[in-house]
Amino acid sequence: MDKQTVTVIGGGLAGTEAAWQIARAGIPVIFYEMRPNRFSGAHHSEYLAELVCSNSFGAMASDRAAGLLHEELRQLGSIVIAKADEHQVPAGGALAVDRGVFSQDLTSTLANHPLIDLRREELRAIPEGIVVLATGPLTSPDLAADLHRFTGMEYLSFFDAASPIIVGESINHDIAFMASRYDKGEAAYLNCPMNKEQYLRFWQELRTAEQVELKDFERENAKFFEACLPIEEQALRGEDTMRYGPLKPVGLTPPSPTGWGTWENPPVPTSDGDVKKERPYAVVQLRQEDKAGKLWNMVGFQTNLRWGEQKRVFRMIPGLENAEFVRLGVMHRNTFINAPQLMQTTLQFKERPRLLAAGQLIGTEGYTAASAGGWLAGTNAARIALGKEAVSLPGTTMMGALFEFISSASPKHFQPMPPNFGIIPDLGKKIKNKRERYGKYRDRSLADLAAWKLTV
Repeated sequence: MDKQTVTVIGGGLAGTEAAWQIARAGIPVIFYEMRPNRFSGAHHSEYLAELVCSNSFGAMASDRAAGLLHEELRQLGSIVIAKADEHQVPAGGALAVDRGVFSQDLTSTLANHPLIDLRREELRAIPEGIVVLATGPLTSPDLAADLHRFTGMEYLSFFDAASPIIVGESINHDIAFMASRYDKGEAAYLNCPMNKEQYLRFWQELRTAEQVELKDFERENAKFFEACLPIEEQALRGEDTMRYGPLKPVGLTPPSPTGWGTWENPPVPTSDGDVKKERPYAVVQLRQEDKAGKLWNMVGFQTNLRWGEQKRVFRMIPGLENAEFVRLGVMHRNTFINAPQLMQTTLQFKERPRLLAAGQLIGTEGYTAASAGGWLAGTNAARIALGKEAVSLPGTTMMGALFEFISSASPKHFQPMPPNFGIIPDLGKKIKNKRERYGKYRDRSLADLAAWKLTV
């Protein structure tokens, strides 16, 4: 039989992965991306797989949820994770990339594939045939309206936000110090310490700083995704919320007494002349954004503050008094479908099996989860084109458990789900030590995935 062409809509992580897996199976792909002719509210470049909220794919260790997802995708031949590994930058225990080089490389790789026809235009309706819909949380209005007509359901929504990025040379390195929490991995974070007085003054200003006013359609039923709260929203939730979140000081002690006199407790000389090291009251962390270390991302500082207010308030942070911002924070509305009512574990729509979807559109959260969805949707689209049955991943894998969750959760209370061990089936025996338990989850997952690969 002749090979059918598959259409992929959306050039984010999910769409990029899907298009690659389809072409890898020998199936021609028509790959639509509306940028640069039309940009969403979050994108800034024309490149495929642009990372808009962070440059981090999460923890690398395979006994962590994100790290296990990385390893599963490596075993399955993910192009996104392969390029992430290739363009990795230091980030302690996280898999972070030079986002510009990463996206440019993926764009070039896919654009030059002989079976991928990359078309820079907007599709306003879902076409017939085998289609992978990977338009993300900011699907264009016309296409979203067509999806609404097909499903008969309104989109669900939450708000997501991006953190500011700072020029490294503008950071005061006499105050900011390099360290990873508990000295885990290579020191890859710049840490700006605060004493109690500095923190409380910063907290008060953050609570009252002027925010960008939401549009009428955004204000209605607005809610935030709990894993990516704007920093000002965290401040409004209580005096210590930030200190138990992104500004927690635990595991971070400066290597020298420089600047310690500004902390809550001044340094205390010991009898032999050394200085007793003490922990700051709060710490703002900056993560390296590029391989050269010229750009730094404010970790956990997603924000909807007006740009002038961001500069004013964030320059109150010790070490950032003269910070030069190359990108200020933005907030945008994310939309997603009610996947439990609409989707199968194969990422096919129940009412239209030749239409598949992946990414944040279906309610998975995070870069790696989007790539995982793209892998499965692309793989199954290729299988359908070849006259084969679509497959589901083992429920004991992180990928399989994630897609099982989004297809079977309560539709009434459905919210986006990041990879986590809470959705993995029990081991059948209790293991009190969490690290050991997660290691067992990993071992079972990778063994089951290897066995599953032999059957498909």
